[in-house]
Amino acid sequence: MKTKNHTPRQKPEASVVDAPRAVLFDAYGTLFDVYSVGELAEQLFPGHGQALSVLWRDKQIEYTRLVTTCNNGARYQPFWELTRAALIYAIKRIVGPTHPAGINAIFDTEIDRLLNQYRHLSAFPENRQVLIDLKARGIVTGVLSNAEPTMLDMAVRSAGFEGLLDHVLSVDTVRKYKTHPDAYALGEQATGLPASQIVFVSSNTWDSLGATWYGYQTLWVNRYHLPFEELGTYPTRTGSNLRDVLNFFPTTPLSFN
Repeated sequence: MKTKNHTPRQKPEASVVDAPRAVLFDAYGTLFDVYSVGELAEQLFPGHGQALSVLWRDKQIEYTRLVTTCNNGARYQPFWELTRAALIYAIKRIVGPTHPAGINAIFDTEIDRLLNQYRHLSAFPENRQVLIDLKARGIVTGVLSNAEPTMLDMAVRSAGFEGLLDHVLSVDTVRKYKTHPDAYALGEQATGLPASQIVFVSSNTWDSLGATWYGYQTLWVNRYHLPFEELGTYPTRTGSNLRDVLNFFPTTPLSFN
């Protein structure tokens, strides 16, 4: 459900002390449209495609939190395994009770097709040009994602982003998912910059909030006109698409001598 009745408050510009020198993007939901699988889901399960894609995503994120917070991460599983588990759960819950052949009859072919589609998610249309513009301005760019390296590599190549990202960072190296601070720390470690000099960009409210709490300057890309989290902290800026990240940087190449 969409609503336009709540607009997140902006942090005053005076609160931003450091000029940003790098930008890191969340991958799934920000660079890649996680709901683009909905069309195939609808073909496979008529009348259930949208609900299935939404529950799949929600359960996927829920699983990342479970395996990170329980037993101090001892239950960690790679993002691809959680993605598959979340899909199976979503099919069982939404499609299973109504499928005429029973739930076991749909597990193999349909799951494989949807997972293959997830490996090649559509990128939002403006994203590649934004990455090109950032590189032209001399900005360090990267991805900081919950996905493991092989999954990210396939998504980046499929979207045509090769050569446009200086860093492709996976939380798999620390075995803790965002919003754990060890996950966000990867951005500082890779760039050699403090979080205050890095813009973190996400379409996910929870990710934007976690990155802001960690210390990043943040852009929340609010594509669907949703309210932000009501926990007293707001992103540095809010935009409607990825082009809004360009407003953090001057139009000429930067020099940090």
